[in-house]
Amino acid sequence: MVKILITGGAGFIGSNFVRYMLDTHPDYELLNLDSLTYCGNLENLRGVEENPSYTFIKGDITDKDLVFDVVEDVDYIVNFAAESHVDRSIEDPAIFVKSNVMGTQVLLDAALNLGVEKYIQISTDEVYGTLGEEGYFTETTPLAPNSPYSASKAAADLMVRAYNETFKLPINITRCSNNYGPYQFPEKLIPLMISNALEDKALPVYGDGLHVRDWLHVHDHCTAIDLVLHQGRDGGVYNIGGNNEKQNIELVKLILKILDKPESLITSVEDRKGHDRRYAIDSSKIQKELGWKPKYTFETGITETIQWYLDHQDWLETVKSGEYQNYDEKMYGGR
Repeated sequence: MVKILITGGAGFIGSNFVRYMLDTHPDYELLNLDSLTYCGNLENLRGVEENPSYTFIKGDITDKDLVFDVVEDVDYIVNFAAESHVDRSIEDPAIFVKSNVMGTQVLLDAALNLGVEKYIQISTDEVYGTLGEEGYFTETTPLAPNSPYSASKAAADLMVRAYNETFKLPINITRCSNNYGPYQFPEKLIPLMISNALEDKALPVYGDGLHVRDWLHVHDHCTAIDLVLHQGRDGGVYNIGGNNEKQNIELVKLILKILDKPESLITSVEDRKGHDRRYAIDSSKIQKELGWKPKYTFETGITETIQWYLDHQDWLETVKSGEYQNYDEKMYGGR
């Protein structure tokens, strides 16, 4: 039986990947290692815990003894575990260095010493920095991160590359554009806008709202990672994009339109420090090498996503408690 360690599997993308892999590869054994920080939520995996092919382990990827114990007899590691919110990285960069860089290095050591067949690092297009109005990020675009978050992810990517070059550890790195879909923590743009709109609260939009992001449905992301896991060329980096560029303000207005809410709810707030203007991914490499292509159009994906949050308002209410509400007030209340 193939055994895969999925780190950060209680988070947004990780939990969707756990569900996807259990459905797609029911003969695989999945171990989910997650420290359950503020955005790691076992509610994301409700129902999965009964599956005999799935095991949850609470723990931190920086805990070397635990990681080495868990990785014993594991065939593959897929590392989703990361602090990922840019605003939080501006508030406290140190926790991003610890989790995203040091944690990655611990996982790499375990993979190397215990004979893991392949290690996959789930990264982000933010490591490339920012684009002007033209052009796309390719796998050969120089890394030029502009936030503590993206800098920590770039550092982790370079460490992964170094273990492949120096120690010949089989690796792949995937860099995705902005994900959306079910189970996304409501500090991120799409679920935050949906949640606030449902409560007729102000929708905070940074600056002029003209920042552009390429949106990728989380299910399409999972299918791409699955392909890279099984067919990715050793040492290969693969960009994964949805080919759906949207201005933030355009996206927010679309959400309000679908929910039949007024645009007067939109509130401009002070722009984020070092806010990247545009991201756009060229994913032709993974399409040509592995035959991947996204299934979702943005129109279908965003409609389904909004409906999911409408149908799971109990999940939203559970998540939007305690630390999240305090953080929301801290980040947006004075703007």
